[in-house]
Amino acid sequence: MLTYEANANHDKPTEKSPYLQNRAPLRQRPFLDLPFGAIRPAGWLRQQLVDMKDGMAGRLDQLYPAVLGSRNGWLGGDGDVWERGPYWLDGLVPLAYILDDNELKAKVRPWIEWSIANQMQDGYFGPIPPAREPAPEAGLQRDRARDWWPKMVMMKVLQQYYTATGDRRVIDLLLRYSRYQLQTLPRTPLGYYSWWGSQRGADNLQIVYWLYNITGEAFLLDLAETIHRQTFDWTGTFLHSGDLATTYKFHGVNLAQGIKSPVIYYQQHPEQQYLEAVRKAFRDIRLYQGQIQGMFGADELTRGNDPVQGSELCSAVELMFSLENMMTITGDVEMMDHLERIAYNALPAQISDDYNGRQYYQQANQVEVSRQNRNFVTAYDGTDICFGVLTGFPCCTTNMHQGWPKFVQNLWHASADGGLAALIYGPSSVKARVAGGEEVEFTEETAYPFNEQVRFTYNSAVTSSFPLHLRVPGWCSFASIRVNGKIVQQPKAGQIAKIERTWKKGDVVELQLPMSISTSRWFNNSVGVERGPLVYALKIDEHWKDVPNADRYGDYKEVYPGTPWNFGLWQECIKHPETTFKVIEKPYSDAYPWNPQNAPIEITAKGKQIPEWKLYNGSAGPLPYSNIEYLKDSLPVNITLIPYGCTTLRISEFPVVL
Repeated sequence: MLTYEANANHDKPTEKSPYLQNRAPLRQRPFLDLPFGAIRPAGWLRQQLVDMKDGMAGRLDQLYPAVLGSRNGWLGGDGDVWERGPYWLDGLVPLAYILDDNELKAKVRPWIEWSIANQMQDGYFGPIPPAREPAPEAGLQRDRARDWWPKMVMMKVLQQYYTATGDRRVIDLLLRYSRYQLQTLPRTPLGYYSWWGSQRGADNLQIVYWLYNITGEAFLLDLAETIHRQTFDWTGTFLHSGDLATTYKFHGVNLAQGIKSPVIYYQQHPEQQYLEAVRKAFRDIRLYQGQIQGMFGADELTRGNDPVQGSELCSAVELMFSLENMMTITGDVEMMDHLERIAYNALPAQISDDYNGRQYYQQANQVEVSRQNRNFVTAYDGTDICFGVLTGFPCCTTNMHQGWPKFVQNLWHASADGGLAALIYGPSSVKARVAGGEEVEFTEETAYPFNEQVRFTYNSAVTSSFPLHLRVPGWCSFASIRVNGKIVQQPKAGQIAKIERTWKKGDVVELQLPMSISTSRWFNNSVGVERGPLVYALKIDEHWKDVPNADRYGDYKEVYPGTPWNFGLWQECIKHPETTFKVIEKPYSDAYPWNPQNAPIEITAKGKQIPEWKLYNGSAGPLPYSNIEYLKDSLPVNITLIPYGCTTLRISEFPVVL
């Protein structure tokens, strides 16, 4: 784990940055969040958010009225009282305020106003449990209404709403609710109504710390200790149990959320065991559960790293959120790299281009998308990998919307030393204040993650002295930084470079991140192909089919292969990548890049078809163990690889053939 110490004195709040920093005794953070509106996505990344607005994210109340309509318990109705309403808002709020879209803001407002207006005298907020229980469903509604877990999601929503609007009523509500928690948790702990509350307690804890940083209310630190004690012991589990090496131990989404728990608490107790627990967790996930796109097999329970095991969309966006929070606390470059790996590989592959459908599960080796019961722990009548609004289970329908907006919000940060930091790369601009209070602006022009160059232009009329921090990914062995055409640094991989200068209008910083092809080993000794932050997968012709459907899963789409998929990668490609792989860069535009037609990069390689590797129950059959010798006398043929995120059908973990 490579950490960046921006401020060695962690006992005193910094006076250099104008943005919210941890109060004593909390450990200072090297990087600080910027308010909504400071970061503006550009190019395809902005278009992605517009497509979200026009697709499910902006219209989910119309597409899913049975849950998100006026009867929802979070609007005062007698309908759903659990996570799905707050889940939707958790993505809708940042989307609305990043786009500065009044239509989306209007959709958010009734949910916020109901929560504020209906807080009870004792501090409880949210849907009120039924007074009577005439039927089993009423009992379920009672327990879910009292469950701590959905309030944690709504607290995240309220935090973002306050960040966008400065509405002081949010702080008042959360303070009253925090006092209610402090009094009530000893009697009804986080896991009293569901294990979600205990295993996801870090979501509650991070809001308590944020609230403490704003208000300075000392009782919040006592509440934080209570929440930590009642949260599942992720630290001990990661360090000592060995559970990540076994199957069926964790719910995938709980793991994606729980993995941040030690680092969140580390702010109050900065002991190395909390950092080491997370380091070890990521190592063990990679070894025992990991898949090449940055995720892990968990459908819904963890069960190994076979590339046909499903990976839930909720897990992807929640692991992104965990990484986004941890990286600002630790300054860990590996976490930033991991965030990009998920966002630029797993996320676009699991959501349709028009944002009107999604998969509940995705497979790293996915050769057919059809309604069929696969070898999953938890299946939903075979709909779980079909693209639809309600296929699989609808938690992902409501939760997926936080992925792209929060990713955009984490492209840029303020640094504790009074500067700015570009920690994640994508086309964008930032307008923020630096030490001394001056507001400055940079534009970031790039075709990253497909291209090696990121260009920053200082646009402000004011001349200002402050540091600019730029991440050098761990995969980049030799980076270079030019200022106004002159090389000023050649930082090593896995560092955050710091440029200190007096900035003048028109200054240009060019960050060059050379991308070379590498291979990595996965399940059954299979091989993946990577270049920069992108994973590459076999390009397969895709035939999409609309399926009208009248049951609870609604209409959905299936996808079938039009070309063979059962190729192994020729061993010579691994031995001599410089001569056997060829990178083909296509003309880049700001059009949506995440499909086979628009893929900006292709890699040609050599492979051999494996006759006995056949379809099994809608998935690629058992992955042949590398190296396969019996094909050594046959001639390899050309195969084409494209970025994983551009695929729906793919092989991304290849058997190796001699």
